Amino acid sequence: MGRAKPYHHGNLREALLQSAIRLIAEVGPTAFTLREVARLAGVSHNAPYRHFQDKGALLAAVATQGYGELTDAMLEAASKESNVVDRLKHAGLAYISFALRRPEHFTVMFDAPFPKQTHPEAADASERAFSVLVSLVRGCVEKKQLISGDPLDLALLAWSMVHGIAKLAITGRLPYRSKTEILKFAEFVIDESLPVSQRKNIRSQHAHV
Repeated sequence: MGRAKPYHHGNLREALLQSAIRLIAEVGPTAFTLREVARLAGVSHNAPYRHFQDKGALLAAVATQGYGELTDAMLEAASKESNVVDRLKHAGLAYISFALRRPEHFTVMFDAPFPKQTHPEAADASERAFSVLVSLVRGCVEKKQLISGDPLDLALLAWSMVHGIAKLAITGRLPYRSKTEILKFAEFVIDESLPVSQRKNIRSQHAHV
């Protein structure tokens, strides 16, 4: 008889998250089970329940992790710029860079079928990420660098713009394959679409995002 798989693991929660991410990359966020996650992590099929009540809880944890990294990436990119419009622009490029770097997380964050009302940690992490965008937009409006308007509406406009590019990029729908090409296109879209109060060239280097 083969040896029973262990119930314990040095860092069980992280091992399960990494196994889930590998399965998401292979089959998407819906076509796997907790038993398969456990098998890939090399633990017993009951081990995941030590940390996750069900598959929805595991997906919510992946999403929470993703939102945290996305928030940090946007804040870091914005902090490198002094002009408020450039801060917003580079936060947007960081959003797309995150999607390219973490496509599995991105998919779970926006496409996975887990009810956010029963997983408040994911909902809170999502709200923190969006609040960064709203804050950056509000800063532009206050400095009269964007057209006057409701910061929430303008934030939704900016989000729709970068999210659309990110989604097209990770699903292979753009005619570009390298990160450099995709970010160059994203920079073009942002430059041409941001509702700046006075149309001007706000192009800047994107390589550091």
